[in-house]
Amino acid sequence: MRTALLAGVALLAAAAPSLAQDEKQGGSMIVTYKDDVSTLDPAIGYDWQNWSMIKSLFDGLMDYEPGTSTLTKDLAEDYTISEDGLTYTFKLHQGVKFHNGRELTADDVKYSLDRVTNPATQSPGAGFFGSIVGFAEMADGSATSLSGVTVVDPYTVEIKLSRPDATFLHVMAINFASVVPREAIEEFGADFGKHPVGSGAFKLAEWTLGQRLVFERNAEYWKAGVPKLDQITFEVGQEPTVALLRLKSGEVDIPGDGIPPAQFLEVKDDPAYSPLIIEGGQLQTGYITLNVTTPPFDKLEVRKAINMAINKDRIVRIINNRALVANQPLPPSMPGYAKDYAGYPYDVEGAKKLLADAGLADGFTTELYVYNTDPNPRIAQAIQQDLAAIGINAEIKSLAQANVIEAGGNGTAPMIWSGGMAWIADFPDPSNFYGPILGCAGAAEGGWNWAKYCDDELDAAAIAADSVVDPAKAAERERMWRDIYLKVMEDAPWVPVFNEQRFTMRSERLGGPDAIFVDPVHVPVNYDYVFAKDVQ
Repeated sequence: MRTALLAGVALLAAAAPSLAQDEKQGGSMIVTYKDDVSTLDPAIGYDWQNWSMIKSLFDGLMDYEPGTSTLTKDLAEDYTISEDGLTYTFKLHQGVKFHNGRELTADDVKYSLDRVTNPATQSPGAGFFGSIVGFAEMADGSATSLSGVTVVDPYTVEIKLSRPDATFLHVMAINFASVVPREAIEEFGADFGKHPVGSGAFKLAEWTLGQRLVFERNAEYWKAGVPKLDQITFEVGQEPTVALLRLKSGEVDIPGDGIPPAQFLEVKDDPAYSPLIIEGGQLQTGYITLNVTTPPFDKLEVRKAINMAINKDRIVRIINNRALVANQPLPPSMPGYAKDYAGYPYDVEGAKKLLADAGLADGFTTELYVYNTDPNPRIAQAIQQDLAAIGINAEIKSLAQANVIEAGGNGTAPMIWSGGMAWIADFPDPSNFYGPILGCAGAAEGGWNWAKYCDDELDAAAIAADSVVDPAKAAERERMWRDIYLKVMEDAPWVPVFNEQRFTMRSERLGGPDAIFVDPVHVPVNYDYVFAKDVQ
């Protein structure tokens, strides 16, 4: 998914629920963001800003133990897997209620899976469910329901797969698998994202566009002792520099856009505030997408030339060296990372020669889209200068995050610097860096494959890799994924730029037994377990 270092938020108070439950109930917190939230629909929302919000409004069959990458049951009270690994049977908790008061049942699970895989929904996460029987028919429009999902009884749902899938339970833990009530979707239609109804720990109490969102505690939540806070207010339209000042003055608890890069060293060296900095690694890659369906990026020589033109070391210096230079889609700590791969060299003259070989010795004019929060515009300017050195005139289109995502999804952006939206793993598996952002399914309208790169042979290789479910063959599966990503780099639909660390701050009054970062799990903040220390 999408989200990154300076734009990232820490995993606050994400310790074990049993520890968090010892803290007192009550209190509130304020989180700030520069941009308004685009949607709270779990089938649509896929950025770092709304992901945590959606997680607190909705539940799915599976989840992760807070502060870990360990899968745990959520709405599923229990589940079984057939010997051939193709049939999953989930038994639901009884008595779970949506925010509208209706009990959640197996019919809602099936409806939600049908909805997220229906092309009409335009879910960027539809491809995650590609192993479910009937997905192909949903994708081509010949079916309106997944034939592989069956309601056995009101509290039992059976899901059949067309092939073994090593990632399936992880998929059931991400937001796209959240359970929604049909009647609320039918009532609000395309506006459901502004009127979300889930079964989560919080429910939406207010949304004043351009000003704030207010979440209030779900007093009927089915998990005992959760959430701890009574209210969370998300204030939008706040510049990161202003948010930092407000945090220092005690008016804000979390600056959602992180520490402004220009002020990082100042904050880091201030003994009054350095203890409030939260730092952590993440499975993340920041990259430039090259739309392979838009001339002249349909020429391999052009894409390789751009890979060779970018001075990545200089870009890392822009963010105070808080990243490692990247040379492939996977981050170094992800299984499948090719340690012996050197990547494309920084070679301006070599890049010019490749452009000449493509018949573009005089260069060309294009557009580079970028999220308009610092440091991304400055990084875009560095990229622009590097491109100018080989004769490419790139006009920078600095826009709100939602507008950049829209341009990427509909294919109108020839180039995008992904900063602030850069990919963080949804779950700790190499497949997650392929399907949504490099696979054919992700290249569909509204998807996150902004390069619109689609290789049917690689898709088949990805399916084969994910069909290796025997733990004894983990090394073989890792080699398969390594080969897939090296082939991607041969085709050069991206310029991988860096793998970054994440930094933000929290107010002294917010707590949890620890402030924990978790690399693999795509939940910037687990709001359900944050508590206020000043509650008496």
